[in-house]
Amino acid sequence: MNTPAKIVYDNNLDKIEIREIVQSIWKQRAIVLLFTGIGFAAALTYASLVTPVYETSTSLRPVGVTALDELNGTGLYKISPLESLHRIGAAMESYDVRLKFFTAYPQYLIPAGSTSGKTIEQAFEAFNGSAFSLKQVDSTKSASLSDSIELTLRYPNGIDGVGIVRDFTAFVVKSEKNKIESNLKTLTANRIEKIENDLYSHRVSYEVNTSSDIAKLLEQDEIKKQNLLDELNALRQQLHTRRQNRIKELDEAIGIAKQLGISKPSTPSSLAEVDNQREGNTIRTEVNNQQIPLYFMGQLALEAERATLASRRSDDFTEPRIDQIQKELSLLASNREVAALKDRANPELFIKGYGDSRADLARLKNLAINFDQLRLVQIDKPASEPHSPIRPLKTLIAGFGLLFGFALGVALVLSRRIFRLA
Repeated sequence: MNTPAKIVYDNNLDKIEIREIVQSIWKQRAIVLLFTGIGFAAALTYASLVTPVYETSTSLRPVGVTALDELNGTGLYKISPLESLHRIGAAMESYDVRLKFFTAYPQYLIPAGSTSGKTIEQAFEAFNGSAFSLKQVDSTKSASLSDSIELTLRYPNGIDGVGIVRDFTAFVVKSEKNKIESNLKTLTANRIEKIENDLYSHRVSYEVNTSSDIAKLLEQDEIKKQNLLDELNALRQQLHTRRQNRIKELDEAIGIAKQLGISKPSTPSSLAEVDNQREGNTIRTEVNNQQIPLYFMGQLALEAERATLASRRSDDFTEPRIDQIQKELSLLASNREVAALKDRANPELFIKGYGDSRADLARLKNLAINFDQLRLVQIDKPASEPHSPIRPLKTLIAGFGLLFGFALGVALVLSRRIFRLA
């Protein structure tokens, strides 16, 4: 059986190899230093030639509740401080808003005297891609005690980044103010138009209802008047018939009285004793439950009553109801309620809610809000000039160039040694 030979690993050989490599590098240190210097110089050249990029930012926070009290007090437009902050943030993020800003301020992208030949849209498209960044801080999801929005701008040397951030923030705030003002004017105009239409409808409805009430009252008066006249005519006819019947009764009674020879009022008992004359004073007392016939009134009395009834021109005084009817007809000659409805100088005062609507209309027409003093957001941290560019990082580039040059020099030295040994 064959036993495999043991391989003895000699550390001294490694030490000799490493020592030789180091000595080889040291002997050719000029090459290493040359490439190290070239790498360092190339790095410095690149760092000095590349355009520096700067960064500036601004931070926005919600305003106090009182800042929006005047706007919310109109009753037409409601906005909270947090909602106002979100609206500003959404506008800052909008591509259209940014384009409108640079269209209004082209000097920030295309300085005067520039011969780049780019349009403002082309320059904006190239600049907007990586320039703006927007960060929203939600107090409910972070350690921050309040919500905020941070707008950051990265810009190359030669562009006024601080001016862009400052003016862009002012532009967005002003644009949102203009939108709110326009919306408020539209809401106010719509509300005024609605109130005026409602007032007109109320006036027309009032006039129609008043005319209807007047017609009803006059109709009721006319019906009552006709009923009273009908009752009056019926009563007069009844009284006339009653008088004619009375005259006929008197004619019969007069004829009977003539036959009995009764010329003056008498009684049945006194008529029976006409022939039995007694001396002395006699007092007669007669108790009779039966009605005494009319002819016992005597011819003279009956004829006098008949003559009076025949000469009578009106029987109205004999019926109290006729006086009452005449009184009611006199009252119906003029309806005071109708006269009052027709003579109203300010009918609007009698329309329910008309005064409140007029007051609301006057308030809306005189509504004035100073939007110049209206604050939608609070600028917590304004944009400021950066102390140094964020790139290129010259120290890092120089260090990397130095390291790369050194590594390249060492690699070249080692390559020469390997080729020489081969």
